[in-house]
Amino acid sequence: MRRPPGWREVLLVAGAAVAVVLGAAILTSLLPADVQGVVFHTPLAILVLIVGTAWLLWRIARGPSTP
Repeated sequence: MRRPPGWREVLLVAGAAVAVVLGAAILTSLLPADVQGVVFHTPLAILVLIVGTAWLLWRIARGPSTP
């Protein structure tokens, strides 16, 4: 039986999530103003969240892969 995740695992995942969001913010700030307008004034972020969530749920529903 697998043990539940501990504080170390939780902090690693939280740190990775913060790093991804911070990296995305930095990359977005480096884009030209026209491209930033597309990112900030269209539903692009919502589309990315929907696709990412669908992919994650699909992976969870498939279960663990067997070699």
